[in-house]
Amino acid sequence: MTAIIFDLDGTLIDSVGDIHAALNQMLVQAGHDPLAIEIVTSFVGKGSSNLVKRVIDHVGLPDDAASHAHYLSEFLAIYTSAPAKFTTIFDHVHEVLTDFQSSGIALGLCTNKPEAATNVVLDAFGLTKFFGSIVGGDRLPSRKPDPAMLHLVMKELAVERCLFVGDSEVDVATAKAAGVPIALFTRGYRQTPVAELAPDFNFDDFKNLLAIAAPFFVSVP
Repeated sequence: MTAIIFDLDGTLIDSVGDIHAALNQMLVQAGHDPLAIEIVTSFVGKGSSNLVKRVIDHVGLPDDAASHAHYLSEFLAIYTSAPAKFTTIFDHVHEVLTDFQSSGIALGLCTNKPEAATNVVLDAFGLTKFFGSIVGGDRLPSRKPDPAMLHLVMKELAVERCLFVGDSEVDVATAKAAGVPIALFTRGYRQTPVAELAPDFNFDDFKNLLAIAAPFFVSVP
């Protein structure tokens, strides 16, 4: 059996506005000036722990284990309290997920965002109902691009193959490590040219994902 498994941030939702706001609130509380959204965007993709580490290293805050844990806890508390104020869902995501689900296609989510924050955001945008498996960045000891998370989603969906849909260098590396095809959404947080990443497929409008997925399934609309 085959499934479609999605990344979240930069793929289904443009969440950097709320991530940026929460990080800046954390920094202001620590006595530092806020960061530009472009800097924060460049740090997104490898999970909240890595994101906070890059931010505190960038501004020169202490990065010992206790300090890192403190800033990470502050960021997650701020972010989770208001994760959908500036976040938007990309065009046609609901429509396309509905089409896939109506066709009986198994759908999963594989994100480096911690599961508690992931669930809050999914609920806020009415996305939870689409996914038979949701694996966040704190479920396993490793995170993407280690393929273990993706393999876990496949196991929970009871499928042997999948099409992975993501937006970043991390997602392409994850798919290649897992030996599955990657459809790259080009309006996310990627820093590297598409040609250099060499994904199996790329698209800039979710309606185009229907045609990409069609060869993998008999009943894609």
